[in-house]
Amino acid sequence: MTTKTRAAAWTLLALLLSSVLTVAQTHGTPEEFTAIAIANDEFRTGAGRVIIRVTRWSTDAESERLVTALQTKGSGALLDQLKDARSVGTIRTPDSLAYDLRYANQSKGDDGGRRIIIATDRPISFWEEANNARTLDYPFTVIQMQMGADGEGKGTLSYATRIRAYGKVIDLENFATAPIMLSEIKARPLDE
Repeated sequence: MTTKTRAAAWTLLALLLSSVLTVAQTHGTPEEFTAIAIANDEFRTGAGRVIIRVTRWSTDAESERLVTALQTKGSGALLDQLKDARSVGTIRTPDSLAYDLRYANQSKGDDGGRRIIIATDRPISFWEEANNARTLDYPFTVIQMQMGADGEGKGTLSYATRIRAYGKVIDLENFATAPIMLSEIKARPLDE
């Protein structure tokens, strides 16, 4: 794992933990985020549009349950908790089906903006399951967004990620060489 990827992973996990521990957490209203996703990988997958819909924000109890599962029983327990969690929204590209998201949390930033963490189990293909592929060890998708007070922001999407706990420290390990960069993120209220 590169130094840049490790730094991004630590940042994501610190934000996840701080979102659980932040007293002034903002639950908010449903929103839709659109972004340009830029993959910086060896496969040159390029850029595309991604649509993230948050129909509800995770409660404090849900957040605490996820962190406790990871810290006490490991990433397998966290994965089980995420799979059993009620959907908080979806993620999709303009030409794909939506995939359920299982955790969404936001907290106020120092600059008047927001820090947003979204997590879910990732889709596992039939080929991966049938061949017991190494990618099965990386079952999480984690999205981190820094939104300005103007409703625009930037972030990262770590698609194939392993989450591990070391005592009270949580670590993200990307299967890919780098997280997908999210640029030109725009937020709008959801009319549901």
